[in-house]
Amino acid sequence: MIKVLIVDDSAVVRQALTDILSAQADIEVIGTAADPFVAAEKMRLLKPDVITLDIEMPRMDGLTFLRKIMSQHPIPVVICSSLVSQHSDTQLKALEYGAVDIILKPRLGTKAFLYESSQVIADAIRGASHAKVGLLGLKKVVQPKLTADAVLPPLTIKAMPETTEKVVVVGASTGGTEAIRIFLEQMPADCPAIAIVQHMPEGFTRSFADRLNQLCKIQVKEAVSGDTLLRGHALIAPGNCHMLIKRSGARYYVEVKDGPLVSRHRPSVNVLFRSAAQNLGANGIGVILTGMGDDGADGLLEMRQAGSLTIGQNEETSVVYGMPKEAHKRGAVEIQLPLDEISKRVLFLSQQKMK
Repeated sequence: MIKVLIVDDSAVVRQALTDILSAQADIEVIGTAADPFVAAEKMRLLKPDVITLDIEMPRMDGLTFLRKIMSQHPIPVVICSSLVSQHSDTQLKALEYGAVDIILKPRLGTKAFLYESSQVIADAIRGASHAKVGLLGLKKVVQPKLTADAVLPPLTIKAMPETTEKVVVVGASTGGTEAIRIFLEQMPADCPAIAIVQHMPEGFTRSFADRLNQLCKIQVKEAVSGDTLLRGHALIAPGNCHMLIKRSGARYYVEVKDGPLVSRHRPSVNVLFRSAAQNLGANGIGVILTGMGDDGADGLLEMRQAGSLTIGQNEETSVVYGMPKEAHKRGAVEIQLPLDEISKRVLFLSQQKMK
């Protein structure tokens, strides 16, 4: 069982999270706390595997508490956030300080919405339990899930022929925010166009993209439908939307659309990779980074079968060796590399293919 401590000053949120997580066969809520001081004592007594943590709390803010946890007793922490844009920079900073994921607090809605929210929250806890910053949890429970068929049908005609313009597509989940930063910071201003799916809630991907844009030599932005994929630019899929690669003549662009959860995610890496297989073919380079589960594994295999070059992050540098491992097991990964070598290899391969 994955033992969870819920830290939030809202009694309603604590109860909602308790109800959602207690309904999972492999998760046990061992305690709740209304502020970090109570949480610290319960951590000492109960020894949780994962903590869910609110940022805005009385007596001590969550960011300060997170830094204390990571410096004194590292443990997987999942930030539980309200959808409030003015706090998104602070919550993204929590990822830099060592939190492994961000989830949105449960909200009232339709039965379908609550079901999706419950899936996302439970899977975030499972992913955190496998992160290397804390104790490893049990293997995640396999649940029914949709494939990319739900958003984009399989390819029925031959993929696009190779051209001289290459596009890099990247997928990541748990631990991916820092992995993507490292990957993009090494990219020169004239690098190939890049499209990225990082599992992240709506309201945070824009701040994530803006932060990367400040740090990197290339231009980084949250994608909107119709954005052209250009050299020296990276597009981040918006939270809660799928992103697909499209082609019109020699122009590559993205489509952002709604749709069901695919591989229990929206955006889904499988959707991005399948669209890349169909519209990039040999013009594509697929990269799968750290993350829990298997989202992207099937799509990366489709890319490789369509002629794309494919790269997977190795186990030693992955926060969670889940998505790259599943892709490797399926034969989707052509080259497996440490994180800090992936950008260089992408650049080398894109230049080789252009000759």
